[in-house]
Amino acid sequence: MKILVIAPEPFFTPRGTPFSVYYRSLITAQLGHKIDLITYGQGADVLIPRLNIIRIPRFFRSSQIKVGPSLYKLFLDIFMVLYTIRLLVTHRYDVVHAHEEAVFFCRFLKPFFRFKLIYDMHSSLPQQLTNFEFTSSKVLITIFKKLEDSCLKNADAVITICPDLAQYVNRLLDTPEKHFLIENSLFDPIRLLEPTETAQDCAEEKQPLLSGESKYIVYAGTLEPYQGIDILIPAFQIFHDSHPDYTLCIVGGNRKQVKTFKDLARSLKIDDSCIFTGQVSQAKAKEYTTQASILVSPRKHGTNTPLKIYEQLASGIPLVATRIYSHTQILDENVAFLVDPTPEELARGLSAAASKTSDKKAQQARALYENKYSKEIYTGKMERLFAFIQQ
Repeated sequence: MKILVIAPEPFFTPRGTPFSVYYRSLITAQLGHKIDLITYGQGADVLIPRLNIIRIPRFFRSSQIKVGPSLYKLFLDIFMVLYTIRLLVTHRYDVVHAHEEAVFFCRFLKPFFRFKLIYDMHSSLPQQLTNFEFTSSKVLITIFKKLEDSCLKNADAVITICPDLAQYVNRLLDTPEKHFLIENSLFDPIRLLEPTETAQDCAEEKQPLLSGESKYIVYAGTLEPYQGIDILIPAFQIFHDSHPDYTLCIVGGNRKQVKTFKDLARSLKIDDSCIFTGQVSQAKAKEYTTQASILVSPRKHGTNTPLKIYEQLASGIPLVATRIYSHTQILDENVAFLVDPTPEELARGLSAAASKTSDKKAQQARALYENKYSKEIYTGKMERLFAFIQQ
């Protein structure tokens, strides 16, 4: 099939939805389909056979595209609509695969261009409006809710990424057979088309790998407020009093975020036992996590499963995670040390993971990944999706 993928994201950048877009496109191409992908001007090109990336102009080159809804993204999405219409007029596509809010305009273009529509639903967009404090207007939220419901009903297939979102969609659909739960469970290395050497890359190469002189607790991911780094650092202070041979390594974050948490570690007098790498490549982050004695996911709230959880399951390394629905829809006490999102409880979980009894959970976690979330399982779900859409 010839497929048009519409990704209103800075693709590729190392954050949640662009990772999802990459792996969806990778498997789609490996299954033999040809892809045109429309995305923002920001981002790095990737090397996937049968994938052609088409970018809208890169406006305001110094502007960062924040996670979640924004007026800047709304401005960019106007050009996403125009580019989509141009391609639909000049090409014949069997399927349009719309990520996130792209479904809103694709739903209305579908009757004119007669394509099959896949809605890749990474979250509930009306919920995002409130979660990211974009608006508190009940009228606007109601409009988006009705629009989302209409898109769900008019899509030929719907993909969700976690059980919570799947349950939400199942309550709304009259045709559950068109709904596919396909978790973002892949973590193959990202292949960039033309890696460029930037100041960040140079700094990254100079960043030493973890030495063998200490045991390491590693967190790798963004440092947004909901990730719970403000809980993790005080928890490590408590843990470190009885486990002085451990070092905390926090991988990720922009300069401002890193400075904030370095200052917190310094105020708690544990800065000598904390390493902050800043943002690094996916490959470098993986090098850090493979050297961990304990992996940690201290997220404070949320319902979508963090992408890192699947790689943590597969790692064979003991995992400590907060007992929130983001985690517990995938994790249980058989595969992870689950704790309440407080410094005291997180410190207790770290102590339990540091014990000799942690290996069994790590082994069970790896088995869970292989049985439910591996690349083979993921590919099988994508095959069933395309078989359904071609009926």
